[in-house]
Amino acid sequence: MRLLLAGALILAFTGAAFAEPDQPIERMATDKAQNFELGSIDWQDEALLPKGAKSALLIGDPSKPGVFMAYLKFPPNYEIPAHTHPFTEVVTVLKGTVWNGHGEKLDRDKGDELDVGASFTLPAEHPHYLWNEDETVVLLTATGPWNIKYTNPDDDPRKDK
Repeated sequence: MRLLLAGALILAFTGAAFAEPDQPIERMATDKAQNFELGSIDWQDEALLPKGAKSALLIGDPSKPGVFMAYLKFPPNYEIPAHTHPFTEVVTVLKGTVWNGHGEKLDRDKGDELDVGASFTLPAEHPHYLWNEDETVVLLTATGPWNIKYTNPDDDPRKDK
């Protein structure tokens, strides 16, 4: 819990100087008190990630400076190729198991297995990748403007748009 709180505080004071709005994470109403249950989330396709990822914004606006939180859902046998982000992220596993790896290329022999309740931090501009075997849901806490830069530009799902 201390790690998550520390990460959130770091994110809250991070300045925003990088902006490439690409219509990330579908926005939910955040101007009122709300409860969120995984079983009743209105998931949207996530255009910044490879096909199959879904997202739901809980609070904040990833296209603007400031902290935001979003659920991300990945189908079974899903991979996010090596990439970086402009600011630090904190990821918490809510359902399933993910493997978090570090480096310029996805390597399933070099990741850390993380189960429900586990969190990890990713420094700004740190190349990393993720994969799973079964459906997975994570909570992403990050600073906007959020973006993703794939190590290999051919991995970017936006290249075809």
